[in-house]
Parts: sequence; structure tokens; C-alpha cells
Amino acid sequence: MIQSSAGTLLVLVGIVGLFFFLERYFRWKIFQYFPPLIWIYTLPVVLSNTGITPLKSPLYDGLKAHALPVFIILMLLEVDIRAVVRIIGRGVLVMLMGTAGVVLGAPVAYFLFHSHLGPDGWKGFGALAGSWIGGTGNMAAVAGGLGTPPEEMGLAVVADNMVYIIWLPLLLSSRAWARKFSRFTGADPDRVKRMEIAVGSLEKKSKEVEMHHLVYLTFIGLAGATLAGFLASNLPEVGPILTTSTWKVLLVTTIGIALSFTPARRIPGSHAVAMAIIYLFVASMGARAELSGLARAPWFLAAAYVWITIHGLFCLLGAKLFRVDIHTAAIASAANIGGAASAPIVAAYHRESLIPIAVLMALVGYAIGNYLAFLAAQLCYLVGAP
Repeated sequence: MIQSSAGTLLVLVGIVGLFFFLERYFRWKIFQYFPPLIWIYTLPVVLSNTGITPLKSPLYDGLKAHALPVFIILMLLEVDIRAVVRIIGRGVLVMLMGTAGVVLGAPVAYFLFHSHLGPDGWKGFGALAGSWIGGTGNMAAVAGGLGTPPEEMGLAVVADNMVYIIWLPLLLSSRAWARKFSRFTGADPDRVKRMEIAVGSLEKKSKEVEMHHLVYLTFIGLAGATLAGFLASNLPEVGPILTTSTWKVLLVTTIGIALSFTPARRIPGSHAVAMAIIYLFVASMGARAELSGLARAPWFLAAAYVWITIHGLFCLLGAKLFRVDIHTAAIASAANIGGAASAPIVAAYHRESLIPIAVLMALVGYAIGNYLAFLAAQLCYLVGAP
């Protein structure tokens, strides 16, 4: 029914806005189990497969080529690596152990189940690794870099949310194990109090967004994306992973991290603009997916549960090695698996004063997610190669 790019864009933006409106104003309990992301992906699948919107459109290619790189830069502007190291200390190492569990768990799970998945299943694993190291934005960025088919992206979205339903309550309930866990790890009982005091030294970023802020952000995003595109076009392609698209994502990630060390990180509004872009991109991925490709969901989901178990074991090992408390360990895992949306929820339940620390950890995941998710995809490709 709808063929024009403008009409398709209108529908996708309307879908993104609708589900965030429903979540914000009606607070339906269903969104606690199935957050807006899964609806924002699924509804366009239904619309395009029933002929209401097109399965192919120049709009989709335009979003991948132009909007995705801008999003990455804006997402990374808020990363404050120096503050993370100063305040969280060994907690960062626990998070990185959890990240190692994601990277190494991917090829193990893929090896066990790849015979039941499609030939591009490793690309879906790469996208899910992006989400489990950083967040939704990293998932989309890695999917764009790998050229992940929309159907594989759909499997990653489904697995991400179905695992989240189990993992988040487990992280929340872990608060009850605080004393036993501290005895197990040998955690310093005063460590959490020191982190709470250090949080007070964090630089506060203005939340008031004005017109010139949006102009600055647009310029920074487009300039960084243009530079990355130019450099990527002059780099060699190596195997199935290091394509021009992958180089572009890696370069734009590096540019975004570099900009986070400049005064540009103080410009308000970057996170809100970035998330608006990425949810629109996820909706466009759904609009390109064919329902027949989602039939492998049970096998993909089984692999994801094996994978998350490996991540959990690595988090436990990290907590033991670096002697941290259950609060830090749970937040570290949430910063990986749930990103900036879930880590503060876990922090609020464990100890509300640690919410800023949860946000900082999640931002680190944003910074390293693209690099390490490509590595996870490479490992999956290698173990699945005939």
C-alpha cells in the first residue's frame, strides 16, 4: 500500500513514537517483560510481510549509510573513561570479565548449535554480542557493519529479550545473597561506601537542550561519519569480517571515543538524539525481514541461554578474582547484558546511590561493544566454517 520513502519513514517514526508513548503514559506491565524494542522491530515485520510497507526501499539503505554512523558518534560522546576508572576501579575489571564471557561464550554456543542455524547465523551472533557487550545501539551498529540479514537481526532481538526476561530478575534477586557473596569473594566491606563518596565528584552535564546544541551535534555527527567513510573506502577488505562497512563502523567508533575526551562531550542532548536514531534504524531492520527466516528462533534461543550461562560464570570468576561485592557484580553484568537501560534498574534495586556508577559502566560497554562484537562474530565464523 505504501511505496514512497516519505510514507515509509512516516510509518516507522510513528511506530517508534507509539510504543514509547504507550510505555511512558500507560505504564502497562507487559513492557516490563517485552520492552518497546521488540515491538518496534516486530510490528514493521508484520506490516512489510502483509504488503502494507515495502520489503525493499531506498530509505532503509539511507538509514544504514548515513544515520547509523551519526548515531554511533553521538552515543559515544558521553563516555567518560577516566571517571569510570577513578570511581569504579576493580568493578570495571569484573565487567570486562563478563565481556570476555560474552566474546568467548559466543563461539562455544555457536559451535553447539550452528548446524541448526542458517549460513549467516554467525552474523546474528555478532549482532547479539554487540547488544550483550554494549546495548541496542551496538547491536544495530554491528549488524550494519556485518551486513547482518534482517531475519538474523530478528533472531538476535528475540533472543536478547527472552534472555533478559530470565536474567534481569536473577540479577535483582541476587541482592539477597550479599553477605554470603562477600564471604565467598572476600570483598572489602567499605568499598561500596568509598564509591558512593566518589560519585559526588562526577561532572554534571546540563539537561537543557537548545537549538544551537542540536546544530553542533548534527555537525559533529556528520563530520565524523564523513571522515570515517572516506578512510574506510581506502582500507583493504580482509575476509568476511573486515569489509568496508565494518571498517566504517570501527573508525566511526574510534572517532566517537576520541571526541568524548574533548569539550564536545558536554553538549546536552546527544544521548536522546542518538537513541531516537537507533530505534528508527531497528524499525527499518524489521521492515526488511521476511517471516520465513524467523523459523530458527528456538535453536537460536537455546544457544543464547548456553551463552548467557558462560557470561554468568565469567562474572562470578571476576568477582572472586577481584574481590568485589554482589552489588558491583550484578551491575557489571547488567551493564553488559542490558546496557544503559537495565544497569540503573539493577543499581536502584541493590543500592540506589550506585545508579551513576551503573550508567558509567554501561557507557564503557558502548565504547568497547563494537570492537569486541566483531571479534565474537569472527570467532563464530571460524568455528562454523566447513
